[in-house]
Amino acid sequence: MKIAWYGQSCFRLIIKVNGGEKITLFIDPFDKETGLTPPRGNADIIICSHGHHDHNNTKSLSGTPFVIDGPGEYDVKKVYVKGIYSFHDDKKGEERGINTISVIEAEDLKICHLGDLGQKELSDIQLEKIGEVDILMVPVGGNFTIDGSEAVKIINQIEPKVIIPMHYKIPGVSLKLDGLEKFLKEIGVEKETMEELTIQQKDLTEEKMKVVAMKPL
Repeated sequence: MKIAWYGQSCFRLIIKVNGGEKITLFIDPFDKETGLTPPRGNADIIICSHGHHDHNNTKSLSGTPFVIDGPGEYDVKKVYVKGIYSFHDDKKGEERGINTISVIEAEDLKICHLGDLGQKELSDIQLEKIGEVDILMVPVGGNFTIDGSEAVKIINQIEPKVIIPMHYKIPGVSLKLDGLEKFLKEIGVEKETMEELTIQQKDLTEEKMKVVAMKPL
């Protein structure tokens, strides 16, 4: 599997399914109001964690994708996706509404994308639905989501093998967000910086969690 990041919460996953077919999956495509250039390319599957402009710009992508924009269980092109109900704030959605956590299973890997999670902790029911996770994509920028210290608490609940921070301040972003440094200080794990993460299940042999900070495309 190949994972690339466009900034904000937007990722592109290139997934091999049986027979060698490649499926392109995008998560949370944003629009130009973010200050960044929206993602482009052909999509087979698009996941949108919620209806805000910096997470649901499906029009920037081409093809005839299957769009997943809410809780439920989906089996699309041999890629399994589970959407889990959550909140965009810590007041049960009263301020910013709901958010969908997505768990993606493909290539014998399990990826969890938390979307714009605002809850300071996950419920037992949410944790049970998420289960064991190989790769966790977690917001760390605060203001609209959990911040760096709150993200560490969520990470400790889930205990993934690989952590990819997202939704933080990078050059060009017009939104008021914390930078990556606060999160890195809180978690205390040395980061690896990559432009693209190519990963297989056999690569996940280390016992310690790993933080991968991705360069945006």
